[in-house]
Amino acid sequence: VKDLVDNFMLVFRSLLLNSLFPELQSAIGLGSAFEGWSPCEEDVIYHVLVPMKPPRSHTFHLELWDAGETMARNFRIRVEQKCTCMRERLVGDVPCFLHHPEEEQRRNEKHSLLDTLCTGFYLDAQKTARWFHLLVRSAWVLLPQASSFRLKMLPCSRSCKFQLTRPDQKRIIIEILSGVQQGDSDIFVTSQSTEAIFTPSTMWPESYAVAEVKFFQHVAQQAPRDTFHLKCLQVCAHILVGIDISTYTLKTVVMHLLNTLPLGGWNRREVMMRLQDIMEYLCACLEEKRLNHFFFGNENMPEEIILPPALQMAEPHNIFQHLVHDPEAHAKALHEFNELKSR
Repeated sequence: VKDLVDNFMLVFRSLLLNSLFPELQSAIGLGSAFEGWSPCEEDVIYHVLVPMKPPRSHTFHLELWDAGETMARNFRIRVEQKCTCMRERLVGDVPCFLHHPEEEQRRNEKHSLLDTLCTGFYLDAQKTARWFHLLVRSAWVLLPQASSFRLKMLPCSRSCKFQLTRPDQKRIIIEILSGVQQGDSDIFVTSQSTEAIFTPSTMWPESYAVAEVKFFQHVAQQAPRDTFHLKCLQVCAHILVGIDISTYTLKTVVMHLLNTLPLGGWNRREVMMRLQDIMEYLCACLEEKRLNHFFFGNENMPEEIILPPALQMAEPHNIFQHLVHDPEAHAKALHEFNELKSR
């Protein structure tokens, strides 16, 4: 899958050469399928993030969207033109669209970033998803895989999702998310969907998925070869199937434990002890109605993980805050956890 996505990126860049559309960076594989602990080996969806940088003569400005009472941090991406008169004089490869004569500017703006991918001055996730949809269809015929795979585009409003069918009828589903990096950190704002009933198309939720991938890479580099932390996570995630305790909750528990327990203790001989640790930690969090988000105000964050100052200085966020305000939901979660332990 990674090789296929890399091939797509090469063609994308060729198609967009010298255009006024965002510059597409190398794709980053996200989630359990790329981290190595997917609970279901069949029907896996491969999520990839394609970071975008503004084209020449434009800038992206992230504006925090009022999060209200929720933990989620959402942003808008304001697109602004910038003066390139100095570059125009020195290099001459592109006119300054901010100060260019009006008639030539109109000619160049026929397929501009602001006209095509924005609503007002803000980058639109749905328009960007449709743009990626067109890019995938255009690039597919140029890829070597087109001769042996069958492409089917799938409906999705905020991302580009498609299915590839091999000659043996095995299917691969890939979802391309677009996003913008926060400074030089491992935190992005992305086109991912939110849990809200309605998500404005110019809202870009904050995503920690790249930082999570880097955390598991850090663990793999530090841990002995026979470490079974991913197998523990996979086993627990498989047990969770059908129960209303999210795999993200479980993943957060395991990340906290990996960050506190000696990595040498996650070997084959101690797998059962680590599985018990995971369940006991989860049980304690449910009873206390508190599970801290891994990336908010975590003083033990590995140095390799680069966080924006706002997250470094933030107070810990409680993923289980909804259980504090909803006794019925809390009782249901405890009941389901007791069912989980009996499996």
